Amino acid sequence: MKKALLVLALGALSLLAALPLPAQTKKSPKDLPPAHRKWLEEEVVYIISPKEKDVFLQLENDKQRETFIDAFWKVRDPNPTTPENEFKTEHYRRINHANKNFGKDTPGPGWRSDMGRIYIQLGEPQSTDRLENLSNIHPIVIWFYNGMAEYGLPGSFSVVFYRPMGTGPYELYSPLNDGPMDLLVNYRGDMTDYESAYTQLFEIDPQIAGLSMSLIEGETLQTLRPSIASEILIHQNIPKAAYDKVKDTYADKLLAYKDIIEVEYTANYIDNDALVSVLRDPAGLFFVHYVIEPKRLTFERIENRYLSNLEINGRVTDPGGATVYQFDRTVPIELNEDQMASIQAKLFSFQDMFPLLAGRYKLSLLFKNVVSKEFSSVEADLTVPETAALAMSPLIVSSRVERESKYKGQNKPFLTPAYQLLPAPRHDFAVNDSLFLYFQVRGLTDELRESGSLVYDIYREAEKVRSTVKAVKDYGSSLDFLEPISLADLGPANYEIKVNLRDGSGAVALSEQTYFYITHRPAVPRPWVLALTKPPDSDSEILNPLGVQAMNKGDLARARSYLEQAYTRNPSSPQMAMDYCQALVKLKDFAAVKRVAQPLAGQGRFEFFQMLGQASQALGELAEAVGYYKEYLNRMGTSIEVLNAIGDCYVQLADPENALVAWEKSLELNPNQESVKARVKALKEKR
Repeated sequence: MKKALLVLALGALSLLAALPLPAQTKKSPKDLPPAHRKWLEEEVVYIISPKEKDVFLQLENDKQRETFIDAFWKVRDPNPTTPENEFKTEHYRRINHANKNFGKDTPGPGWRSDMGRIYIQLGEPQSTDRLENLSNIHPIVIWFYNGMAEYGLPGSFSVVFYRPMGTGPYELYSPLNDGPMDLLVNYRGDMTDYESAYTQLFEIDPQIAGLSMSLIEGETLQTLRPSIASEILIHQNIPKAAYDKVKDTYADKLLAYKDIIEVEYTANYIDNDALVSVLRDPAGLFFVHYVIEPKRLTFERIENRYLSNLEINGRVTDPGGATVYQFDRTVPIELNEDQMASIQAKLFSFQDMFPLLAGRYKLSLLFKNVVSKEFSSVEADLTVPETAALAMSPLIVSSRVERESKYKGQNKPFLTPAYQLLPAPRHDFAVNDSLFLYFQVRGLTDELRESGSLVYDIYREAEKVRSTVKAVKDYGSSLDFLEPISLADLGPANYEIKVNLRDGSGAVALSEQTYFYITHRPAVPRPWVLALTKPPDSDSEILNPLGVQAMNKGDLARARSYLEQAYTRNPSSPQMAMDYCQALVKLKDFAAVKRVAQPLAGQGRFEFFQMLGQASQALGELAEAVGYYKEYLNRMGTSIEVLNAIGDCYVQLADPENALVAWEKSLELNPNQESVKARVKALKEKR
């Protein structure tokens, strides 16, 4: 069986701006363990980016730091398919070379010297000139480099070192800070007279004279003053060249997802474009619709099949950081050769949705490709309105709209009662495209619907280039508004579009705005879409998440209502039953817990024996509770929580010996349970 990885490069996409990361405690390098401090301050000090260093100092333990170090090297590996990381090997070779060759005349190791630093940053020079015996000029070494334009450096340039005292370590020469006068042994003229010093140098060695003013080959100086560009080269561009090409976005993502992302994913962050929108459906429920378009999608080829396997982890938290809702999606993809050929040149768009109760939240989405061990992420603020007050949703720009959908009556991402939208998360369009602007207006009064108007203003560089007015009543009675925008006469540029809802007197009641841009290209490639559909609102798959959210928000009455409906519609689902039982436990309706849990436990769902034990214990049915707990241990294995509960039951049953057996077994598993140790001690003292 022949396997191969096929990467679909999906174009150069812009990165979705991430939300600020949660505040982390930043350490000082001196607070790090010796090995990690040495790595940061000695081994990678010249090649680590400021962002990477900042993230490294925020990591909380050695495991996280080792994971970071592994990712640091992986992201720099020029050929990840080979066992050797050629970049890492070359970097440590440079350090060893610097220590061996540049530390002889310095008080510290060679890597600390100016020569060592430049050598580690740039590597071996194309040529070296040693001018150490010229009369009236301090010893000079010239390193010449070319072909490094990809690192943001000039096509050809030199780095000059000199011994200002004639002996000792070589120091980096700066045309601006040192100047030609510092290269002359006995210069006694005006230290600001560059022309005079240059002339003296030129008489001795024209090459050195030229380099004393500019390190950049071919640079033309208007006056005999040192080159500012050379100063920028040695103090900014060369240091940045060591890390500027590295996509250090992975560092932010590693910090944000350090507790949930596996090690093999850490260096493989993929940029994406994304859109997240909160929309209300006709029944009044709010759904979060989202689209993720990763920069690339990798498939594994097995014979004539192309396989990928996506995992999406979602987490919704309240302003205090407490989890309100979590979900996981597993999406296997299998394509034949014809299907692969049809989508290979296209973008990939993953679309999904989930219901959400009213409130203000933060959403984190982790998108993983199990085949290639690559990941991407999306972060967004969410607001689900509490009331039916007048409000306009954020504007969605779409590249295409379908008037009739075969999914009508179901829940599908970006599907409204009248339209199926294809959102354009990059907001990019060609001149001949049509742009479809979609939004919702909630809480419209009869007066506004009858006499109100919508004004669409388009701006280019703050100048209004088009204004269109439409009557609200022309859109019908729905809360959904769709406006086609012709782009034919606008031309390539960046644009802003503003929508104002005005009342009958012309006063602005609501306003929203967004942007789009028109490219010079004749056409913009559109993606192939993989969208997960959901059943109608009355289905348990919709009701259960709402119940879980209500429970996590502390609204137990509402949680019971949703979860009971979900369980009633699907009583054989262990997840529906377990979530319902958890709400019943919080409500202290233990008799109901037993009614729900007993059928599942009898059908081989042994995790429900613990739930039955808790309910029986709360009802005072202690012997029955012990029986359920022991059945759980027999079926599911050892549990400290269950052993401690058995001990509690036996104490209430006046059976201290069996209580000691349970608690001592619990302490074998975890000796650091002070309260349990105290209870064991108290029982033994009563013997």
